[in-house]
Amino acid sequence: MTKKKNYLLLTFLAMISLVLAACNFGGETSKDDDKGKDGGDKAKTKELNLVIPSEPPSMNPQLVTDSTSGALITSVFEGLTRLNKEAKAENAMAEDIKISKNKLTYTFRLRDAKWTNGDPVVAGDFEYAWKFALNPDNASEYATQLYYVKGGEAYNKGKGSADDVAVKAVDEKTLEVTLENPTPYFLELTSFYTYMPVNQKVAEANKDWSTEAGKDYVTNGPFTFDDWKHDTSVTLKKNADYWDAATVKLDQVNISMVEKEAVAVQKFKAGEIDYLGPPYQNVALDSIDEFKKNNTLNIMDVSSVYWYKLNTKGKFTKNANIRKALTLAMNRQDLIDNVTKGEQKPALGMIPGAIAGFEEDRGYYKDNDMEGAKAALEAGMKELGIKNASDIKIAISMNTSEAHAAVAQFIQEGWHKNLGINVTIDNAEWQVYLDKLSKLDYDVGRLGWNADYRDPYTFLEMFSTADNGNNDTGWENADYKALMKKSVAETDYEKRVDILKEAEGIAMKEFPVAPIYYYTNLSVKKESVKDMGPDPIANVQLKWVDITK
Repeated sequence: MTKKKNYLLLTFLAMISLVLAACNFGGETSKDDDKGKDGGDKAKTKELNLVIPSEPPSMNPQLVTDSTSGALITSVFEGLTRLNKEAKAENAMAEDIKISKNKLTYTFRLRDAKWTNGDPVVAGDFEYAWKFALNPDNASEYATQLYYVKGGEAYNKGKGSADDVAVKAVDEKTLEVTLENPTPYFLELTSFYTYMPVNQKVAEANKDWSTEAGKDYVTNGPFTFDDWKHDTSVTLKKNADYWDAATVKLDQVNISMVEKEAVAVQKFKAGEIDYLGPPYQNVALDSIDEFKKNNTLNIMDVSSVYWYKLNTKGKFTKNANIRKALTLAMNRQDLIDNVTKGEQKPALGMIPGAIAGFEEDRGYYKDNDMEGAKAALEAGMKELGIKNASDIKIAISMNTSEAHAAVAQFIQEGWHKNLGINVTIDNAEWQVYLDKLSKLDYDVGRLGWNADYRDPYTFLEMFSTADNGNNDTGWENADYKALMKKSVAETDYEKRVDILKEAEGIAMKEFPVAPIYYYTNLSVKKESVKDMGPDPIANVQLKWVDITK
């Protein structure tokens, strides 16, 4: 996802509080302007009030990599398919889909749909958007999601041209796509934001079209991007011209940016916001017990993992045994019981147990294996020519967050106490932090990864090559890469699982990441908010949400 990465940023909290109070945000509201001329009852609108932890780093579907931006993009754009409440793909912009007998060619027939500027959504808008993402000049970190399309990888790596990419607008209503290999989850992929269309005429006329709300921010989804006050708030409004507008119950969504989880909880308790939970800011750790006690905390297992990425080019973390020592020297269950408190499960592999075929522990390592950690540390020190553990200096990097800080402090204490190494913690706002990771300007960096689609490949694909935009570790392995290619060509799911377990095993011997726990989604909401919560792969879609009395 994320990247499907968790996030946070500083906001004008006092100002937002005043605005929220002055505007009577929350639930069904009335507006004097909606009075009839006879002075009758005011028309009621359904407004949902949320907070996000940061300014969205990008609002261009082909450049988004994080869950904050992704949540907004999914509300205002729509791809050929959309995931329903069970995370299964359903027809969206595509009214009809035909698949060839060899499972390689997909023909999408578009429904009658409009952009918010009145232009028809045409097949060329999809072809343009996909090729934009694959164009190496645009540096889309999620370009690899389009490698399933024949010619996509070659174009993105400078070994082919845009004309070689097998996505073609046959006419305004017909899009034809040919894949490199049969891909059972391809229709789920076409719901993902990298696959969403962009109005070609608008984007070509203004390369900065996605940086501000306004006439050039043209969308085709359930909501319009009505207002964007940078670092403060965004406002979404129901798109009356959306093809499935009858399903959309909300008239407006008011989203303020609140960095601190504790402040967001205060706003929820004060009735200023209606829902609290990823990707719309986290429930503060010190509020979890209270919400549990009054039976308002919703806990759901999702296909997501919280891990520490390890810079394999770092001064100390370049050594696989040092990385192994750091991974083994974590008491995950103690962390869950005493810090995160969300009924998460210790992550003893890269792929969550919520993914079919990966329910059981694969035995790569044990939780809180201090004996193994100390042996690995000793081996690593010998390989690096280090005599004293105290000479090893490791920094844990993170984006600013009370919850991430609590996790980091727990792990910092354990590493120092049990391994004797020096550990510091540094933080930065979300976009700056993402840049640090991309530049390998860190030792250990925290991230969360949500499944982009319901397949184990989504957790492993980013490590196929060091130059993958979501890798961030500098690690690659030829055998791992070969297994990933083999898995893509295998259509039998059980056989694919075996191949991917073998690949996961290679990574878990070299430790480019240290998995910590498999997420649960923790949320609280007002009783009036209906059908708002995560699907099995942690998406929260506003299209389905309603507000009742």
